[in-house]
Amino acid sequence: MLVSKRKRYLSGHDWVIHTLDHMMKSVTNSGNMSQIVLMLNAPLDEHEIRSRLNHFVRRFPVIQGAVARDFKLTPYWKIPASAEHGVTVNVSYAADMSPGDNLLHGLAKNANSSFRDDNEHIAFHFFQNNHRSSLAMTFDHRLFDARGAESFLNLFRQSLDNNSLSGDITFTSSMALTQWKRKFLAGRSVNRRIIALSKATPKALPLVYGRDRGFKYRLLNFSKQETKDIYDRAYCEAGYLMESPYFLAVITKTFHDLFSSMCDTGTSYVIPVTTDFRPGQDPLQEVFFNHVSYLFYQIPVRDADDMKVLIASFKQQMYDQVKSGFMKDLAEASLLTRIAPPRLLGRLLYIPMKGKMATFAFSHLGKSSYESKTFMGSAISGLFHMPRVPIPPGIGFFSNYYNDQLNMVISYIDGLLADDQVDLLEAGIRRGFGVSQA
Repeated sequence: MLVSKRKRYLSGHDWVIHTLDHMMKSVTNSGNMSQIVLMLNAPLDEHEIRSRLNHFVRRFPVIQGAVARDFKLTPYWKIPASAEHGVTVNVSYAADMSPGDNLLHGLAKNANSSFRDDNEHIAFHFFQNNHRSSLAMTFDHRLFDARGAESFLNLFRQSLDNNSLSGDITFTSSMALTQWKRKFLAGRSVNRRIIALSKATPKALPLVYGRDRGFKYRLLNFSKQETKDIYDRAYCEAGYLMESPYFLAVITKTFHDLFSSMCDTGTSYVIPVTTDFRPGQDPLQEVFFNHVSYLFYQIPVRDADDMKVLIASFKQQMYDQVKSGFMKDLAEASLLTRIAPPRLLGRLLYIPMKGKMATFAFSHLGKSSYESKTFMGSAISGLFHMPRVPIPPGIGFFSNYYNDQLNMVISYIDGLLADDQVDLLEAGIRRGFGVSQA
């Protein structure tokens, strides 16, 4: 293993994320970005937060890095000797600070805004009035996954409380240019799974393209009692700790009920699911870059209206993929993709699934890595994520659990669905969860 203060070799998953960023910039108004939002019960001092953020960010030159290749063409993140620029902090007034359409519209504008240059990878946005505020951290998925972004904000909170960090973040990586037989064997296993998925053409909503198009969002936030009821129902119908297959089943059935006639010709639903892949040995070293893998689920259209069949199938597919070591094989095999430039790799990703890739994306983060119930002295009333979804499929469902409350965000490319269709989608999910419309 090599340790470098100026260089961090990218994993195969990092390179796939970099390719998705390239693809999204070619067909929409920005790249593979996301946003984490904290809803606060008090306003923040603009000058204090700006000063504190800039002081904190300067500790991490990696935030102002960029992708490069070494003499063996292995991609790495080139880390500058120091952070030369201050962090972007935008502050706006908002009369209505409830997490409704007005605030989401402003947050979506930030989530869809490009960074100022290739070396900026985070930006902060505040909406506030005399009583409440929201903090949104927009981040580049090439630098953070969702849990890493939560952990980064948690580090910032700890630095405010302790005026220091408990430990140093180092970047340990290798070029991973050995054990080629293992990589090719893993690639063969992954190819078998992809070939099996591709035998049935996936159904997907017809996409709309345009470099001026951004993503729209719908937030479904549930009270503590509603969250408890949802989890009780999930454990009853799917089994203890099986909330993720249950959520996925509810979404799939709702999607099928509403949009099956709108989807292009196809015989199955294909759903990529992001899964945390951290070893958990040293959380401080797992803040930056991507520590995720993926599970791929497929459901025949004929089975998509039966909750019991959906839950049983998702649980079995999850069990089979975990038992076979598919996630490890995918991580190993994806290292072979790093030689390909993003433009070529992007085209190759389209081929197996006949250019559709998936019906929708799904991720359930579970318990948040942001450990406190406050931020700079203000109580947090909610925390949720607003990711941009790779195109295709251009639509995804993302849930998280914070302070005993479940939040779910529907993210979709502008023009894919009309507002009344999103209303029906939200109502169907709430009905599937057994809770009333908000």
